[in-house]
Amino acid sequence: MATSNEIAALFILQCEDDDNNRSLFQKNFRLKKNATCALIEILAPHIEIHQRSSSISVEIKVLIALHFFATGSYQSPVGNSRFTEVSQSTTSRYINEVVSALNHPEIFGVWVHFPTNMPDLIHKSLFRSYRKTGFPGVIGCLDCAHIAIVPPSKNLNLDENQYPEHIYVNRDSGYTLRQWLLTPINNPSTEAKEYFNAKQMSTRIIIERCNGVMKSRFRCLLKDRTLHYKLEKATAIINACVVLPEYIDDIEDYDMGIYNVTAEENNNNQNKDLILGRQQRDKIVRFLHNRRVM
Repeated sequence: MATSNEIAALFILQCEDDDNNRSLFQKNFRLKKNATCALIEILAPHIEIHQRSSSISVEIKVLIALHFFATGSYQSPVGNSRFTEVSQSTTSRYINEVVSALNHPEIFGVWVHFPTNMPDLIHKSLFRSYRKTGFPGVIGCLDCAHIAIVPPSKNLNLDENQYPEHIYVNRDSGYTLRQWLLTPINNPSTEAKEYFNAKQMSTRIIIERCNGVMKSRFRCLLKDRTLHYKLEKATAIINACVVLPEYIDDIEDYDMGIYNVTAEENNNNQNKDLILGRQQRDKIVRFLHNRRVM
């Protein structure tokens, strides 16, 4: 015999798919119904199901977790929503199960993985980037997403990565210009520099949109919705939210404010790395300008 929660899950997923129901469903769970059903099917083998008559179905567990990701609410109101009626401790357990499933290598590794063949990656990235934007030498774009977490109890040591010559990462001017990391030009004084900015921004729009859409869809990541969990669990929740956009097929063209160039580094700064960065950027400015006027 189906429990009230199972009936609720079936009603939510299978009720008439008119505009109002679609809007309500996406407001509460962020994914469309067909995408949610596909996600449930993929996660089911990795979520424990008890044989007790009172056990909760995979559908409800996934819906509870999606509602948490979508709203960023505390676990008690998530569990007590009109879609589900479970305690805070039960809500926490179900969120953990779904988060763990989304972090499973067979799921997470399909969508998020670091390249193993760097020469091949560089060749393909350079070709794709140049063909699409006309900006030379780009292998990646970098952006920062501020996600509030409880401070870890120990210090984290971060190593600075090194990049080969003529290989660049594009990012906005909130970062420091380097020879291998190109930022926009603040207050461009020539048409060539303005053109460089436009091209540079066109290459990094993908990461700006990615982070913006992810945080707007999954509000548990917003900076005013602190993830009150230990670092490992907070990281797993963030990972889960990184996977979920792969099931969203209607991402809008959000304006993430990428055309608002912030204050660049002090022009009087004689830091060697900064000087090399400016020299490299000037080369790209000239290359793009010459290519444009040919």
